[in-house]
Amino acid sequence: MILQAHLHSLCLLMLYLATGYGQEGKFSGPLKPMTFSIYEGQEPNQIIFQFKADPPAVTFELTGETDNIFKIEREGLLYYTRTLDRETRSTHNLQVAALDANGARVEGPVPITIEVKDVNDNRPTFLQSKYEGSVRQNSRPGKPFLYVNATDLDDPATPNGQLSYQIVIQLPMINDVMYFQINNKTGAISLTREGSQELNPAKNPSYNMVISVKDMGGQSENSFSDTTSVDIIVTENIWKAPEPVEMVENSTDPHPIKITQVQWNDPGARYSLVDKEKLPRFPFSIDQEGDIYVTQPLDREEKDAYVFYAVAKDEYGKPLSYPLEIHVKVEDINDNPPTCPSPVTVFEVQENERLGNSIGTLTAHDRDEENTANSLLNYRIVEQTPKLPMDGLFLIQTYAGMLQLAKQSLKKQDTPQYNLTIEVSDKDFKTLCFVQINVIDINDQIPIFEKSDYGNLTLAEDTSVGSTILTIQATDADEPFTGSSKILYHIIKGDSEGRLGVDTDPHTNTGYVIIKKPLDFETAAVSNTVFKAENPEPLVFGVTYNASSFAKFTLFVTDVNEAPEFSQYVFQAKVSEDVAIGTKLGNVTAKDPEGLDISYSLRGDTRGWLKIDHVTGEIFSVAPLDREAGSPYRVQVVATEVGGSSLSSVSEFHLILTDVNDNPPRLAKDYTDLFFCHPLSAPGSLIFEATDDDQHSFRGPHFTFSLASESLQNDWQVSKINGTHARLSTRHTDFEEREYVVLIHINDGGRPPLESIVSLPVTFCSCGEGSCFRPAGHQPGIPTVGMAVGILLTTLLVIGIILAVVFIRMKKDKGKDNVESAQAYEVKPLRS
Repeated sequence: MILQAHLHSLCLLMLYLATGYGQEGKFSGPLKPMTFSIYEGQEPNQIIFQFKADPPAVTFELTGETDNIFKIEREGLLYYTRTLDRETRSTHNLQVAALDANGARVEGPVPITIEVKDVNDNRPTFLQSKYEGSVRQNSRPGKPFLYVNATDLDDPATPNGQLSYQIVIQLPMINDVMYFQINNKTGAISLTREGSQELNPAKNPSYNMVISVKDMGGQSENSFSDTTSVDIIVTENIWKAPEPVEMVENSTDPHPIKITQVQWNDPGARYSLVDKEKLPRFPFSIDQEGDIYVTQPLDREEKDAYVFYAVAKDEYGKPLSYPLEIHVKVEDINDNPPTCPSPVTVFEVQENERLGNSIGTLTAHDRDEENTANSLLNYRIVEQTPKLPMDGLFLIQTYAGMLQLAKQSLKKQDTPQYNLTIEVSDKDFKTLCFVQINVIDINDQIPIFEKSDYGNLTLAEDTSVGSTILTIQATDADEPFTGSSKILYHIIKGDSEGRLGVDTDPHTNTGYVIIKKPLDFETAAVSNTVFKAENPEPLVFGVTYNASSFAKFTLFVTDVNEAPEFSQYVFQAKVSEDVAIGTKLGNVTAKDPEGLDISYSLRGDTRGWLKIDHVTGEIFSVAPLDREAGSPYRVQVVATEVGGSSLSSVSEFHLILTDVNDNPPRLAKDYTDLFFCHPLSAPGSLIFEATDDDQHSFRGPHFTFSLASESLQNDWQVSKINGTHARLSTRHTDFEEREYVVLIHINDGGRPPLESIVSLPVTFCSCGEGSCFRPAGHQPGIPTVGMAVGILLTTLLVIGIILAVVFIRMKKDKGKDNVESAQAYEVKPLRS
């Protein structure tokens, strides 16, 4: 009997501990200050804690902010009778005292704090159903001009009360470009970079937007949301760059001189100038009225134009908009005399030069503005030395400066050199320039190539530009180092693209043929090139260039294999995810510079959705597509030349999938912990959530809920809370203590609508010390009462067997010792 009593107590203790109650300090304990956290919206009549007190305390008293919700039983069970609402009261400050039989306090009161934890049961709401604002065109992007505000009664310290703003609609939407943006946390509306540049009240004086706000930081597809309308008026921007300013150089007026003005749209702006050229001397300033001044005389020859920027900032030093570009042009006055090109300008003239032929052109310079009267120059010969055989042998064109032979041909043996003094003048200044004219031998000898055919030359088409590929040589018997003997080489045939050029050594007249542009096998595989050698001085009358002044060579360009080239870097296609297998999704194109055929292939098609026609580059679907698996779907397309070196190149193909309603609704999580305390004192309810994997509009999904069987309607009722949540309620209190499986029918309202039947397991279980629990046998990993008894009996049986074995062994060992002692006594010798 004693063993049975102890066994029964032990089993009860194991059951009590297995359910989690009776643990001192967790669910029950002495009267002391404590804090409890409870989520709002939970079912009422839930036990919070059991207080214990020593005699003479026989009962407990509860005071404070009970709101007629919190109660305490005589045995110390603290519980609540109604659903808690954090938005009504987030903290309840209670006091609990222990009383004796006469109602006198023997312990306490001690403070008990109930913290009501938030759940997402309130949708955010905009403070206004419509907002109105205005913005200036060209306002600085990112600078807020309007705020929208929403509130959410949920706890702002949790995601439930963290709001996220988003622009859903902008009307008009021009070229699919958003002109406005919103700070998703503050609701501040500002212009995008495109909006700052493109807004124009003359084209679109007003815009309308729909803005949404979501709780849960906008990160959950089951967030609550609200929308509001925003009307925006675009006003003209007076922050505009002024017309370009023209300033006369070297002004003698008192400085500073106001030259232009800028003005911000509102008063209070702070103005400054920015010199982006970083000039050593910046001769401009601006005052706080926006007036811009030149602070000192300007010199056009030092700098003929200035470009700088006017900036408007707010009181905190932040720019209000883009800087304005200010242009100042410096007008010329005639303050510079003409200058000669060099101390002495040297020309050559042949001794039999015809009258009127050009000897050369003297080009003087004037720093004043070109193509104006200030820089218009006149040329006049004022002296000729020597005056042999007569004065006035030369003349100069008044405005062009070209020297000509005026009276007779010259003879080198009489006078090999003449010196001219030439007056160059503008309307206010005069300058003397000096010209030396050397009389040279006549150009009666033509250049002669050392050979007329330089043979064949073979080069690869990737030979470097600048390479010297051939050396040619001609000679001239005229006077050395004169225009009559100097040789210039020209390519007159076989190089229409200008891929080759010839550089001449002025001392040896050697010509070096170089590559000026890349060679191309595909357009010019063979070129028959012809050179001509000629003098800069004209030949005398009766002498002409002949075949001796011409040479040729043949250039063979060999092919270098080049990889195929795609027509674009990225190819893109957009289709619905439910297109039939075999549908053409798009195509890619590439060509080979050598004209070889191309074979196309795909790389990185990890989902096996696509195939490509290796000849045409057309891409088809070969398996069902799924937007939810990932969109856009990116693969690489490889173009490989057929034959040759099989070179290849790679491009990208991006497949954008548009959503169709192809995922049935399901429960948002595994609801295995739904329960009611048994027996029910009143009908109760539980909340559950549905979701699916399709793409939803900004308003979120719109699920509808109903019971899947008419037989369930006698016991249960389903009511919709919002687009994702529903409430399962009991219709009565007469339920057995067991698990019920409630089948719920969910429809997603899509196009086409999809529906499913889901199972909600709901357990009715006993309440131990005021809190509902499942029997231990129903909890994974917790032994049932029968199992506990079996384990205990097995353990006691094993212990009994072990003790019996030990007892028998000890008894056997003791008998053995007695026998050994007796034997020892018998053989012990007698002492004499």
